[in-house]
Amino acid sequence: MGPAVPVWSLLLVIGVLVFCIASAHPIKALGVILIYAGACGLIFSRHGRRKHASSEHAAAPDTTLIVWASQTGYAEQLAQQTARSLAQAGVATRSLPLSALDPAQLSTWHKALFIVSTTGEGDAPDAAATFMRKALQLPVPALARHNYGLLALGDRSYRHFCAFGHELAAWLNRHGAQTLFDLIEVDNGDAGALRHWQHQLSALAGGKDVADWEAPQYTDWTLRQQRLLNAGSAGAPVFMLELTPSDHVFPEWQAGDIAEIGPCHSDQFVRQWLAELEFPDDHPVLLDGKIVSLANALATRMKPDIPLQGSAQEVVDRLPRLAHREYSIASIPAEGCLALLVRQAHHPDAGRADGLRLGLGSGWLTQYASQGSQIALRIRTNRSFHPPADDRPLILIGNGTGLAGLRAHLKTRAARGHLRNWLIFGERNAARDALLDHELTLWHQQGVIARLERVWSRDGQAIRYVQDQISAAGADIIRWVEEGAAIYVCGSLQGMAGDVHRALADLLGEDWLTVLAEEGRYRRDVY
Repeated sequence: MGPAVPVWSLLLVIGVLVFCIASAHPIKALGVILIYAGACGLIFSRHGRRKHASSEHAAAPDTTLIVWASQTGYAEQLAQQTARSLAQAGVATRSLPLSALDPAQLSTWHKALFIVSTTGEGDAPDAAATFMRKALQLPVPALARHNYGLLALGDRSYRHFCAFGHELAAWLNRHGAQTLFDLIEVDNGDAGALRHWQHQLSALAGGKDVADWEAPQYTDWTLRQQRLLNAGSAGAPVFMLELTPSDHVFPEWQAGDIAEIGPCHSDQFVRQWLAELEFPDDHPVLLDGKIVSLANALATRMKPDIPLQGSAQEVVDRLPRLAHREYSIASIPAEGCLALLVRQAHHPDAGRADGLRLGLGSGWLTQYASQGSQIALRIRTNRSFHPPADDRPLILIGNGTGLAGLRAHLKTRAARGHLRNWLIFGERNAARDALLDHELTLWHQQGVIARLERVWSRDGQAIRYVQDQISAAGADIIRWVEEGAAIYVCGSLQGMAGDVHRALADLLGEDWLTVLAEEGRYRRDVY
């Protein structure tokens, strides 16, 4: 119900009628009064229900809204799993179907996750029709303070794959909403795409572990090399890692694909946990069909907030595995190794003397695991960032460890003889943060990189970023795009990717950028 004025106006009118009737016909007064009381009760009942429904869907501070639109129930199932995962990570949520959400109410929510299906040949689920009809009436822009993530479910065998998900995302963007991360497409329940969604949930939870919904199927890889690339940098250390499959059987992957790592706790963490459990570290337990020590089992498991009771085996059986971490692959199979660029992450920890703890994934790969260690790894295909099949010009844009995905593309282009490549890359200082400097310089000299522009944000008096270089080189970027170039962006979502998108939109226009995305000529791998 809207404001209370219409309700009281209606009651006033009815009251006047009651008074008039009662004055003219005293005998009928009692009956009329009873009718009046019933009308009041009905009005207040409806008003109360509507007010309750409105407050039920009203935004609450620090609460994430989870919205689903489902034709068969699968989207609702994933919404429930999403809510459980976030709840386990300490994130408050509220869930409801899209059909129960008023588009105008959406502006009161600062953060929402949408899980929506596409049915038939690109249609919205039946239950989403009411929302989309009302959505057309929402003023533009009305969602400037709204941030969202979207999981689009579909079937790639249909022509309009995940069409409703893309339609909803376009509507949100058009009304000023900001993306928490790029739209994730799921082809027939693809497990890899769902793992990527879970990875994003972990990021939303501030890096807290969100257990994988399915048991991971890792294979063992050997950590062959750890090499620090930015010694003395004011930023966090960046390492180049090289891994090889322990069975010496190389899988296939393409530039743009993702390595999912199964991390382990540090030895110190495991020792402290064992002391709390009061079990010896070599106590044997059954884990994934193998007999291992309790220490090795705990190294791969999530520690609960409340200590578990029971035998060592009962404790292990109830512990979910540590959630995977994702890294862009920096190499191609022909190199004979799987390469990663990993920057150490640090998170607040009041229990430590320095107030910080090393991130689980980056800590495992760069500090806790030593050369020769076995790393649990699996490869996830990332079709949305695969290289162009032809020799069209390619503009590669990134910052920091985003150079990993761009390097794999340059390797692929060099192997295919596609040499019209333009790299725009940003870091802090030329003296300390020139990641892979020798390799990039050599490629530039050989013509693999036709145009190389590195932007140092902390060199010189004025701070400059990648987006500033895009604006400065605007005329040439327009010319390359007009000649058929594709634009690939890899790096941090917060800051770089959003600023680069705005710079490109200012340069090319939002409509042209949308067309490029639909044609597969504007692609992003951001995190």
